[in-house]
Amino acid sequence: MPIPRWVARANRVGFNRLSRHVAPWLPGFGVVVHRGRRSGRTYRTPVNVFRSADRYVLALTYGSDSDWVKNVLAAGGAELRTRGRRVLVSSPRIYHDESRRSVGPVARQALRLLKVADFLSLETERTL
Repeated sequence: MPIPRWVARANRVGFNRLSRHVAPWLPGFGVVVHRGRRSGRTYRTPVNVFRSADRYVLALTYGSDSDWVKNVLAAGGAELRTRGRRVLVSSPRIYHDESRRSVGPVARQALRLLKVADFLSLETERTL
């Protein structure tokens, strides 16, 4: 079970507003820039990012029902800002992995404690 939804709502109001500015520069973090399915509005959502060959893996700490995940799936991709780079990503795919092998050992332990085992895989389209 991912982190409770009330924590997600609290983060959206507080922590996310601050972390959007530093997450694009910190290792293991990033910001997904995506468009709302109904509103058409542009959103910026801080995420945990892990690089894996020619793709990025995002930990779905609030589960696969999060609006940002639905937006990325509906659009078929998004822009990812991570480690000071802007990358177009596509071919989103949700998968469940209890072993959490797509992430490093420290993150693996943290995600295990948080009971996060769902991930979003995104292929690298091009760097902007």
